[in-house]
Amino acid sequence: MADQAGTDAGLADAAQAGLCLLVDGRVCYANPMLADLLGRAPAELKGLPLDSLLTACAGSQALDAVTRCLSGQASPPHQLQWLRRGRPVVDAQVLFRRTEVEGQPAVLLTVVAVSAAFDAPSRAEWQADLLARSELLGRSGSLDLQWPSGRVRLSAGLQALLGLDDESPVHQAIDALAWVPSEEQALVGRTWRGAVPGERFEFQHQVVFADGRRLRVLHQGLLIAGHGQETHGLALLQDITAQHETTRRLQDLTSQDEVTGLPNRARLLEQVDGALQSARATSGRLALMVLDLPRIAEIRAGMGIGAGDTLAMALAARLREACGGRDVVARLGDTEFAWLLATDSTDDAETVRRRALMMQSLLQTPVRLGATDVFAHCRIGVGCYPADSDSPVGLLEAAQTARLEASAGGTPAFFRPETIARALREVHIEAALRKALDNGEFVLMYQPKVDLAQGGVVGAEALLRWHSAELGTVSPTEFIPVAEVAGLIGAIDEWVLRRVCAQAAMWRQSGLPVLRIGVNLSPLQLQRPDLAHHLESLLIESGVDPDWVGVELAESLLMNDVERTASALRGLRAVGIEISLGGFGTGFSNLHRLSRLPIDVVKIDRSLVHDVMAATEQVSVTRAIIDMAHGLQMKVLAEGVETEGQLGLLASHGCDQMQGYCFSPPLAPDDLAALLAENRRLPDRFLNRVRRSHTLLLVDDEENILSALKRLLRRDGYRIITATCAADALQHLVEHEVDVILSDQRMPGMTGVEFLHRAKALYPHTVRMVLSGYTELQSIIDAVNEGAIYKFLTKPWDDERLRAHVAEAFRQKDLADDNRRLSLQVETTNADLARLNARLEHLLTQQREHTDLLATSAQSTRGILDELPAAVLGVDPDGQVAYANARAEAAFSDAEGLLGRALADVLPGFTPAADVLTDLWLNRRRFQVRCSEFVMGTGPRGQLLVLLPQPVDIDV
Repeated sequence: MADQAGTDAGLADAAQAGLCLLVDGRVCYANPMLADLLGRAPAELKGLPLDSLLTACAGSQALDAVTRCLSGQASPPHQLQWLRRGRPVVDAQVLFRRTEVEGQPAVLLTVVAVSAAFDAPSRAEWQADLLARSELLGRSGSLDLQWPSGRVRLSAGLQALLGLDDESPVHQAIDALAWVPSEEQALVGRTWRGAVPGERFEFQHQVVFADGRRLRVLHQGLLIAGHGQETHGLALLQDITAQHETTRRLQDLTSQDEVTGLPNRARLLEQVDGALQSARATSGRLALMVLDLPRIAEIRAGMGIGAGDTLAMALAARLREACGGRDVVARLGDTEFAWLLATDSTDDAETVRRRALMMQSLLQTPVRLGATDVFAHCRIGVGCYPADSDSPVGLLEAAQTARLEASAGGTPAFFRPETIARALREVHIEAALRKALDNGEFVLMYQPKVDLAQGGVVGAEALLRWHSAELGTVSPTEFIPVAEVAGLIGAIDEWVLRRVCAQAAMWRQSGLPVLRIGVNLSPLQLQRPDLAHHLESLLIESGVDPDWVGVELAESLLMNDVERTASALRGLRAVGIEISLGGFGTGFSNLHRLSRLPIDVVKIDRSLVHDVMAATEQVSVTRAIIDMAHGLQMKVLAEGVETEGQLGLLASHGCDQMQGYCFSPPLAPDDLAALLAENRRLPDRFLNRVRRSHTLLLVDDEENILSALKRLLRRDGYRIITATCAADALQHLVEHEVDVILSDQRMPGMTGVEFLHRAKALYPHTVRMVLSGYTELQSIIDAVNEGAIYKFLTKPWDDERLRAHVAEAFRQKDLADDNRRLSLQVETTNADLARLNARLEHLLTQQREHTDLLATSAQSTRGILDELPAAVLGVDPDGQVAYANARAEAAFSDAEGLLGRALADVLPGFTPAADVLTDLWLNRRRFQVRCSEFVMGTGPRGQLLVLLPQPVDIDV
């Protein structure tokens, strides 16, 4: 019997419903399930009355049900609320059944939680709905696989993903799924057949819709072993089409240029690596070209991104078409393309150059953008294997470095090792430049400018020099471009300007002659909107007159915005600063552009400074520049004059100034001061505006004729120079200023006509005549018609007639010299007047601004005085009222107008005393009057009367 009771107790304890045994209305037993439902231990419940475990209402219902059950009446199930320790009440369904315990009547309560009994179906429905919604949101679905039959059942989410309706067959074999493309059905079946139970696997494949659309899904599966030998499969399919397209797109972007579709840099290096391996195996050769098309960036900046991309696509299409799929082409960056080609010819360099020029010509053919033809200038650099590098990156770097040496539209440049050395040096220069100013490594040298009319020094050009502690002496042609690219030129320019102003002030204080020091302007300075104001402030700060400083700009700056440049230069000229245009003749400036700029001095580049042996056309260019500048009311200065031949030629052409080693190299400040102190000058023979005695050059290869001519013409007071050949005559023309040339025709080496043609080109202001017995006249007639010969005289000559012809030639020369001198004086005067007018206009503008400021100030002062709570009178030095504010006019309302009346008439008997308070009665009111003196402009002092009303009124 005890064993039976133990068994019953064990079954009750294992029951999945709460059990409670009541004896005399108290709990004598509660199983663990009930205790867990109520949040108590089973031992705690023993002995407790039933109603203490229920809510008040539920306790009353339970006691009634227990009473009916004990009386033998049937008791239906009750839904009661049970109290739970520390948690909300729980609804539970309770069954009451009468029983006996040790012969005593008892009641057995079976308690089942309503949530467990009734919520299970709804929970399952909710979970199914949640799964369906989750699959829909995640664009996924699941399937259940019967094993080993391979029959498949789809979830609602997978049906929705595949676009299947409820009537579509959902039970299909894993080897022949209708919604899997036929080419991938075997893959799906084979993967599942090879799966190992308990081991998760995944793979990708496509699914197809009835309309042909396809998706890519990630198929994750698992075989689950059941009881015994039964196994089933579970799979989750997720739509990864977007991720797959993104991944593919990213892969394309990592290997292709987005705009042109060409391989990018990374892909090019892979292809170059493969080509190099093949070339090594076959002893082949490769050439990698880098093509730079800067026009793409210019079009993008000027016309927009779309236009730039359109041009890039058009050029890429030409490049791809020209290669025809045989060679590798790629786009490296915004404006850079690459072209890899194999070369088999023995003359590789010539083959590569020829193909590069062909491609260059093709790419530079105009591209039509809308209604505009765009020309894309191309620069090409070439790196070769095995000569330049045997690695992909090295070969590409060689080609890019070579491209830096190529000019737009010029010949392709091949890699040279010294190019890398130069690039490394530029890096070192930039690093050293950043410390140069702080370390005081810059100095200024000054090259004198000499006036060719007076022969004295009239100015100097400040030349920046740098001796680096790390690199030694560095040429300006090296460090100035580096400073401009590195953004350091602004600080260097400011240092130069301040140093020049300080040096000019020091020279002036030491009593040296006034020099105009020229300072080179960088493009960065010229772009400053306040350039003129900034320079004027520096001049005022240093105590330097504007006549002591000039600015020089390179001709290349004229290629930029002409209007902005002209505006900036006009501001400088208004301040009084001279403006020079340096390096003229080497750029692309034209007369129209030059005439729009306020240029004072044109500096002829040293490449156009020629000697007497230079070609005629070269000398003509120099003379044309001088004449053009004079026609535009500009002075001319020649740079880089190194020989007396160059100096004499420039002087004969009317050049105004020169600088160069012929007179002096650049000097330190103390050395230039010493040169000025000794008053070094040019020899008089080179001065082009000093009146000299008439000089006659006689040229003949026969000494006796030269002697006869000298005896004949010496009596007329000429300075006579002789030469026996054309070469000696040309040298005499360099050393002396010759007025008239009388030459024989038949001479060795060069005929008289040929010599005079050359003399005309070099010294056009000379008067040239031929004295010859040579009877072939055609060449002489042609020379006369071309202006090379003034007169042709024959041998033997008549002495008096020859003297008359020579005298007439000198008269013609004097007349031409006077006209030219007067013309130059007029031009110089006009130029000086133009500069003076500009200066006066600037001063008038400043004066006008000052006057406007004074007027505004006076108006403001008058407004303040009108608002004062006192009467104010202004009296001029003659004692007349010049000003009265509103309160003063009110105080004198019974009098005539105040302005212009004498103070004695306005205030009879009143004598103003400065800084003294005086009582005054006016219109039955007492005032205290304070008188102050004030200066009216720069004239005598006037008086200001302030009438302060007093609070007491009296009758008078």
